Amino acid sequence: MTTQTQKPENRMNITFVGVGAIGLPMALHIQRAGYQVTGVDVSDAVVANAIASGVATVRSLSEAPRAETVVVMVATPEQLAALVGGITELPFGQLWVIMSTVGPQSVREQGAILRRLGARVVDAPVTGGVARAKTAELVIFAAGAAEDVEAARPVLDTMGKVHLTGSQPGDGQSIKVVNQHLCSVHLAAAAEALSLARSLGLDPGAVLSLVEKGAAGSWMLSDRGPRMIAGTDVQVTSAINIFVKDSGLVSQAGASCGVQLPLLDIAHARFCQAAEMGLGVRDDSRVIETWPSGGS
Repeated sequence: MTTQTQKPENRMNITFVGVGAIGLPMALHIQRAGYQVTGVDVSDAVVANAIASGVATVRSLSEAPRAETVVVMVATPEQLAALVGGITELPFGQLWVIMSTVGPQSVREQGAILRRLGARVVDAPVTGGVARAKTAELVIFAAGAAEDVEAARPVLDTMGKVHLTGSQPGDGQSIKVVNQHLCSVHLAAAAEALSLARSLGLDPGAVLSLVEKGAAGSWMLSDRGPRMIAGTDVQVTSAINIFVKDSGLVSQAGASCGVQLPLLDIAHARFCQAAEMGLGVRDDSRVIETWPSGGS
């Protein structure tokens, strides 16, 4: 966990776009490191929560003070496109660090627009979810020109461990696509296995404790399994809709290079089914409800 408390000598201004469930703890870590952080979010509830948590937050990028660095943690490629599409000019050399999971194509397209406006762009998607965002232990897949990644490094270091993954924006997103392939499949597999345990007349909690530390274990099984067993009203840390989006991005990436992803396709269909059942804003562990015995 990052424990940096010294304030940077330059008191750099940071604009952090997207201060929701995962973005807010990230922004707080940057602020605690001594940077001047202004959050941006379109949701009244999110803005109010961020302000109550101690991060000055506004509703649009144009309302934020001039910043040397803009960190982006929006939810979808469409939101990134809307953000970039609303910009007419930028301070020359402003550093944009795109930490959202939006796919390689989105970052390349929007990054090209930002560079034409004079910005520098670093592609830096993360994995670890809300839990690791809170402890500054995110895994960060950083890609871009070496000097740009180096410029972003002090800010990125406040949030987690940085791994250099390529020289072009989009390279980090490509790594994240592979990561989300596995997360999607492992999450769906965990739901199916625990549903099977219940159908066999077993106590899913007892089964989970027996298998999660062995060869059948996975991080997703250990993290999501208890919430799958707990029932439908568990706290939302990552919504079904996020996995609809992320597994869709994996599918698109596979199609772009002509690769078949049959296991991913099955997982994606389950997340879509859960959303169609009205579970889109529920915790992603509720994908278990797409199996007949999965509800609690």
